[in-house]
Amino acid sequence: MTNTRRDFLKKSAIGATGIAIAGTSTAKAYSGIKDANEKIVFGITGLHSRGKAHLEAIAALENTEIGFVCDVDSRVLEESVKLVKEATGKTPKAFVDYRKMLEEKDLDVVTIATPEHWHAPMAIMGAQAGKHVYIEKPASHNPAEGEMLVKVQKKTGMLIQMGNQQRSAPTSIQAIKDIRNGIIGDAYYAKAWYSNQRGSIGKGQVVPVPDWLNWDLWQGPAPRRDYQDNLVHYNWHWFKHWGTGEIHNNATHEIDICRWALDVEIPNKVTSSGGRFHYDDDWQFYDTQDASYEYSGGKMITWEGRSCNRFPHYGRGRGVTIHGTNGTILLDRNDYILYDTKNKVVKEMNEAGFSETTDTSGIGTLDVYHMQNMLDAIRKGAKLAAPINEGRISTLLCHLGNISQEVGRTLYVDSKNGHIIGDGQAMQLWSREYEPGWEPKV
Repeated sequence: MTNTRRDFLKKSAIGATGIAIAGTSTAKAYSGIKDANEKIVFGITGLHSRGKAHLEAIAALENTEIGFVCDVDSRVLEESVKLVKEATGKTPKAFVDYRKMLEEKDLDVVTIATPEHWHAPMAIMGAQAGKHVYIEKPASHNPAEGEMLVKVQKKTGMLIQMGNQQRSAPTSIQAIKDIRNGIIGDAYYAKAWYSNQRGSIGKGQVVPVPDWLNWDLWQGPAPRRDYQDNLVHYNWHWFKHWGTGEIHNNATHEIDICRWALDVEIPNKVTSSGGRFHYDDDWQFYDTQDASYEYSGGKMITWEGRSCNRFPHYGRGRGVTIHGTNGTILLDRNDYILYDTKNKVVKEMNEAGFSETTDTSGIGTLDVYHMQNMLDAIRKGAKLAAPINEGRISTLLCHLGNISQEVGRTLYVDSKNGHIIGDGQAMQLWSREYEPGWEPKV
């Protein structure tokens, strides 16, 4: 695995210069830039699913070391130690408690692929401990945590990159350059979608905590609940206490690309509709959701999510179309197709390597590019492709979609800070309650 990945990265046309095109935030505020030849030591947290993608990407890059792994599942932790040794030839130090791992002086970067209620608290602790942070999307469980992440990054000067890896895709970078150069005229509307065939999660029962799981650390900052048998490892996504639903689980990626393509930030109007239509079970979020975001100046983004019906758009389970006055661009993790106003294909580019799109891990070459971008920022002061100030905004749009859905009405938003205007009930959902003693603080 390691040699294949390294060979691919060496042979590909993308390098430090190409990746930097996607950047929107420099590392100039970070004064501790490492020498180009200095080894960067990583600690990976949460290795059941996306954490394996982090492992593969880091192992593929030169002069890196996976020195530490952390997971609250003893089975996953044991397996991860073996995987790292197989991939790199070195045995990492294993931790159950993330806070203990942060005490390691040799640790340079923490990567976070845990359940979403842990994302922002872990990132905040990591930056405060003097570590750079690579955080999976969504950046936060609620909008207030996103604001805290931006504050802690500015306060500590540590780099925080969100894992929306398509920002480092060569085809996407080229598409955005072409859009900026007017290839489709005035780009005014972007449509994103996600479709899958998820099954029912059933109706869970309260059962004893398995002996392989540290349930207290799994819950971490969230108020304590009894363990039930349909929650761990993946179905927590669909419970509001822990997860943020499909719009965060997957739309964060495509909504981010839509924002990037239209060159917009926070909308002034958000509307969402849908529900849990496909099954009658414990799933608390929405298996069907349409969210729309309207901007001043005549621009708009929509996202259509269908968690339980796989019927694709353009033969793709996920992707975006960017519509302009002179044409349309179809874009996903693996392709860039340009259409003229008569729907004729006039340009097409494909990624050199494939990335998964609708499985639960999403492993692919874009992970390598995105992690390389993080290393270039640490070593050379290069621009981050997905700095937390950008990741926070894309995550916020998804939060606003869920809040609109929850209160059942359109939200009017302050486009400067994202706060909801004139709706106290909606603003009550801006934050959450925390387990006493676990509140994130900046």
